[in-house]
Amino acid sequence: MRSVRLVLVISMAIALLATCAARAESLFEKLVTPGDVIEGHAKFENKCESCHESFSKEGQRRLCLDCHKDIAKDISARTGLHGKRPDIGKVECKHCHTDHKGRKADILQFDPQTFNHKFTDFELIGAHKTVQCDSCHSREKKYRSAPLTCIGCHKKDDRHKGALGDKCAGCHNEQSWAKQKTFDHAKTHFPLEGAHKNVKCATCHVGERYKDLPRACISCHRVDDVHQGRYGEKCERCHGSSKWSTVRFDHERTKFPLKGGHQKVKCDKCHTGDLFKQKLSIECGACHKKNDPHKGQLGERCARCHTEAGWRKKVEFDHDLTRFPLIGLHATVPCEECHRSNTFKDAPRACESCHKDSHHQGKLGPVCSRCHNPNGFKLWIFNHDQQTTFALTGAHKGLTCHACHKSAAVQKVSAPTTCFGCHQSDDAHRGAFGRACENCHTTETFRQRRQR
Repeated sequence: MRSVRLVLVISMAIALLATCAARAESLFEKLVTPGDVIEGHAKFENKCESCHESFSKEGQRRLCLDCHKDIAKDISARTGLHGKRPDIGKVECKHCHTDHKGRKADILQFDPQTFNHKFTDFELIGAHKTVQCDSCHSREKKYRSAPLTCIGCHKKDDRHKGALGDKCAGCHNEQSWAKQKTFDHAKTHFPLEGAHKNVKCATCHVGERYKDLPRACISCHRVDDVHQGRYGEKCERCHGSSKWSTVRFDHERTKFPLKGGHQKVKCDKCHTGDLFKQKLSIECGACHKKNDPHKGQLGERCARCHTEAGWRKKVEFDHDLTRFPLIGLHATVPCEECHRSNTFKDAPRACESCHKDSHHQGKLGPVCSRCHNPNGFKLWIFNHDQQTTFALTGAHKGLTCHACHKSAAVQKVSAPTTCFGCHQSDDAHRGAFGRACENCHTTETFRQRRQR
C-alpha cells in the first residue's frame, strides 16, 4: 500500500509540474509576441505552434505549406506564382509575408503596377498587356482562380456559340480577337488542295458549322453537277480539286480508248443516260447513226472507210471489194463523179449511166463494155468476127460501125446480114437478078465478079 501511494504522489507531482511549465511557456510566448496577426490567422494567434517551431526558424516554412496546400502544390509542380519564382527554394515565406502587424495589415504586399505576370501560368502577350487586372481577376476571388483558357474569359464573346469548342487559340491570337491566325487545314480530315485553298471559310462552313461536315464533293457541288446525278456522286473519279472543268478520267482503261476526234468530244455526247445503268455500244453506228449520210445502206462498219481522225479526213475504201472494182481510168476518178449522193450504193454500175452516148446515139446498144474498156474509150476490145454471126471480110473491114448500124437499138443490137439488106440502093440490076448478090459479087468490091 505504501508503494502504491508513493507512485500516485509522484505521478501527481509530475503532472502538476508539466502544467505549470506549459502555462509558463504560454505566458512567455504572450510576453514575447510582436503583435496581433492578420484576420485570417486570428484563430491561430493563441497557438503559436501552428506557425512556429520552438527554436527552429527552418521549420516555419514547412508549417506554412502544411496549411497552404495549394501553394505547396504549385511549388512542387513549378507552376503558378510561387512555383515559377527562380529563388523559391531558398526564400522563406516570411520574407514576403510578415505577420503580427495587426488584424488589417496587408501581408501580401501586392503591387499591380510592378507585378511581373511572367512568373505566373499566364504570361501577358499582345492585347493582354493593356487589359485591366479586374477584367480577368474578380475581386471576390483569389488571383489564382482566374481562368487560364480563352473561353474562360471570352465565352460571352464567342460568336460561334460553342460550336467550335473552347480551343480559341487554334484560330485567334493575342494581338487582336478579330485578326485570325492562318488555320492549318492540313491537320484536319480535309486538307485544302487546288482551288479549295482560295475558297472563303463561310462558303463551306455555312452558319459557323465546322464539326461533322461531309467531305464528299457532291455535298458542296451538287448545284454544279451538270450531269444531274446521272454520273453518280463520286466526282473525284473524273474531276480534280484544281479546276472543275478539267476532266482527268482515263478512258484508256475502258473498252473504248478515245483517239483522234473523240478526244475533244464532251462526255454527255455519248453518255446521255445513267453512267452506271446505260451500257453503251462501241460500234460507230451506235452514236453516228443519225448522222449517217449513207442512210444505213453501207451498214454500221464505218471504220472500213472512216478513221477517228475525222469523219471526212483520211477516208480509205477498198473499191475492189465491191461489185464494181476500179480498173483503168476509173481508179483516178474522184468519188463524187460517180457517187452523186451520200448513199453511195445508189451509184449505177452501167457505163451509160455515167457516160452519155453522144457518139453512137444508141445505135450500138447500151452495153458499152462490149466494145470499150476502162483504159480508154478509143481502145476497142470488140471482135466482130468472133462475137457476131457476120464476120467482116473484104471492104467490110474498113467500114465504120455506123455504116451498117444506122438505127437505134432499143432491145438488141442488130443489122442486116444479107448484101441486099444494106446495098439495095446500090443494085445496078434493079432487082432483075434477085437479092442474092453474093452469087456474083464478093465483099472485096462490087465490080469484081465471082469466078465460076
